[in-house]
Amino acid sequence: MAEAVRIEKLSKIYRSGEQQLAIFRGLDLSVAAGEMVAVIGESGAGKSTLLHLMAGLDQPTSGAIFYNDQNISRFSEPQLSRFRNREIGYVWQQHHLLPEFTAMENVMMPLLIGGSPRGAAENAATAGLSEVGLAARGHHRAGELSGGEQQRVAIARALVANPSVLLADEPTGNLDEKTADAIFRLVAQLQSRRSLTCVLVTHNLRFAGECGRILRLEEGVLLPT
Repeated sequence: MAEAVRIEKLSKIYRSGEQQLAIFRGLDLSVAAGEMVAVIGESGAGKSTLLHLMAGLDQPTSGAIFYNDQNISRFSEPQLSRFRNREIGYVWQQHHLLPEFTAMENVMMPLLIGGSPRGAAENAATAGLSEVGLAARGHHRAGELSGGEQQRVAIARALVANPSVLLADEPTGNLDEKTADAIFRLVAQLQSRRSLTCVLVTHNLRFAGECGRILRLEEGVLLPT
């Protein structure tokens, strides 16, 4: 299978005065197109930091992150912003919906930011909400939705621009067991249906076991399990 994501010798070091904290030193990762990879590890190991770097939300101290041989570590901020909007869907543990907006408006937002006409954005958002089982809830404000429904809206928002890569950071972490199971099933179904390249950070070993590959982040390196 073709390689969709490649990370080479990634380092992230936080400095405060003369002190420094190294999260990664020389981390490598390769993810094939259409592969679903789970990343597990202890709290504080750097799993969220890794996804932030992969999404271009933070910059590495050194090393490179390639998407289809494009080194995003060399992108300018405008280039990076356009790339994220077009190619990367990101689902957070907290849904980060805008509470004053409806579900429909929240899902439309990435397309409007990317310059899509409002009518096209509404059509895409309608289809996206239908795909996550919320066709009837589009005009409800975020605060009127349950936790599971809010996360479904967040998933629809992440995928509305048809990205090639989905990064999911503990998307079930704040949900009860039944709702968490439903959300994971939805993510897995969408990943398969859309042939998405997906990196999922999770503490749930059962969910991790249903992904194509499991990697443990430990002492700054990714280890196969």
